[in-house]
Amino acid sequence: MEFRTIDVGVDGALGQLTLNRPERLNAMNATMLCELAAAARWFDTQPEVRVVIVGGAGRAFCAGADLKEPPAQEALASTERSWLSRREAAQSGRRMADAVEQMRATTIVRLHGQIIGGGVVLAAACDLRVAEEEARFSIPEVALGIPLAWGGIPRLVREIGAARTKELVMTCRPFTPQEAQAMGFVNRVVPLSELDQAVADLAAEIAAMPSVPVVITKEHVNAVARAMGAGLTAFSDGEALLSALTDPESVQARKDYTQRRLGKNKEA
Repeated sequence: MEFRTIDVGVDGALGQLTLNRPERLNAMNATMLCELAAAARWFDTQPEVRVVIVGGAGRAFCAGADLKEPPAQEALASTERSWLSRREAAQSGRRMADAVEQMRATTIVRLHGQIIGGGVVLAAACDLRVAEEEARFSIPEVALGIPLAWGGIPRLVREIGAARTKELVMTCRPFTPQEAQAMGFVNRVVPLSELDQAVADLAAEIAAMPSVPVVITKEHVNAVARAMGAGLTAFSDGEALLSALTDPESVQARKDYTQRRLGKNKEA
């Protein structure tokens, strides 16, 4: 398949799904969300693919939402669009993460550089995570005046627990791969020079296993997590996001954060 914001490929039992907006540090826009969901569904039509490696081109895995895109958040808050249209747009991130998580193949995410906001949610939707030791994670949504949506909260609670989820989401503080590994979010941490090999070795190890029990194990673990109430994505994520976009304090926080972020990027 051909896409505008991502690259996909298949080499025998291995698939590649790469975020490909390196000039924007692979920041997510509406097109990328739709294309990621479409790619996940496409991989399910490739019966030979056992493992899909998810990564990002350039200097970062994913810098979250693209703050230089046309103001999507303001568009979601606009009364010129119907509520149903705005809700549909607000749910696109959740649908993307659900599609990635529900893929038949085992997904291994290659984490380097910045992993911010929606990038953390995408990583949480993957099965296994390998990070380079200098990567940096952060979840800045609250500072932006919006809740963490896209099913991010239940996924983080499932992976790292309730208290750590509250802390990281409420404070927006950055955290390291080493801390992420200690929490149970990251499986392996390696130097950047060893990242590709570590991911390739893990992918080859899983791809060499009998496919049926691997698929059953993935589905079994996910079913147990759902039965425990962990990892269930919230259908009301879109409504929560739309509500925050019209709150005056949240609107001002978003403006302040955007100005600070864009100012730092301009200086860099």
